Amino acid sequence: MTDVEISVVVNGVKRRDRIPPRRTLADYLRETCGLTGTHLGCEHGVCGACSVLLDGDAVRACLVFAVQADGAAVTTVEGLADTDGTLSPVQQAFRDHHGLQCGFCTPGFVVSATAFLQETPDPSDDEIREGLSGNICRCTGYQGIIRAVRDAATTISTEAPVTPQA
Repeated sequence: MTDVEISVVVNGVKRRDRIPPRRTLADYLRETCGLTGTHLGCEHGVCGACSVLLDGDAVRACLVFAVQADGAAVTTVEGLADTDGTLSPVQQAFRDHHGLQCGFCTPGFVVSATAFLQETPDPSDDEIREGLSGNICRCTGYQGIIRAVRDAATTISTEAPVTPQA
């Protein structure tokens, strides 16, 4: 099959690449862009480890072909921090509240929590659980994750709105 040219803005950087039409967005980000923060867990869209923002919406990068992202903005966990390395409020809260154990699922949780808090800026604990129900932590560290998202919501509400890089 003939490669296809796509134009994508990844973490604020415009890219143009020729890729096989059946390459997943996760493989494109990891192999072509070198952004290995997007993890591959189940590769069936169940675990959420590969979550990225596609035009601001959280998607499972293992279920999206890279050609479907043509013309879109993709934000990975690497793109959430400021250019000076300052962690986003969600990243900082995960660090502060030990919202990670082995860390494998953490990028997906951070990306999903970022999208969730944009839609639900003042969530209850039940809303946090429901909002992140598509992400699985096999270490069962959910209490730290819930505390982190609650803290990030408080931080974001007292700061300027967080906008992922386009």
